Amino acid sequence: MQRLLIHGVNAFLLVVILIGIPAITSARFGSLQLSSAPKAHRLILWGLAVSAVGNVIVAAGLVKGRKERALGWRWALTFVALFAVEFFYFNGYFSFDWLKKSLLWVGNRV
Repeated sequence: MQRLLIHGVNAFLLVVILIGIPAITSARFGSLQLSSAPKAHRLILWGLAVSAVGNVIVAAGLVKGRKERALGWRWALTFVALFAVEFFYFNGYFSFDWLKKSLLWVGNRV
């Protein structure tokens, strides 16, 4: 039952952080964007960081079972990895232009 709760809470957090925050912070009026992209990125980074810390706290002390602890650590590592990807993308260390070009190439072939 604890594993189901851990999966449910973390899945909800992922949806809120990766879908909800960008949807809420992207206010548009026609083709004019009224919201700021840095604010959305900051909220996403904070959400991922808080989720990772919460999972570390749960894995380190709140759950008793070995499987539940391992699950908590896996979720913590997932949030840390997503944090790193978002951080490096936002700061321009890497981009997804290769993915865009690949998808456009596939789209032209179909």
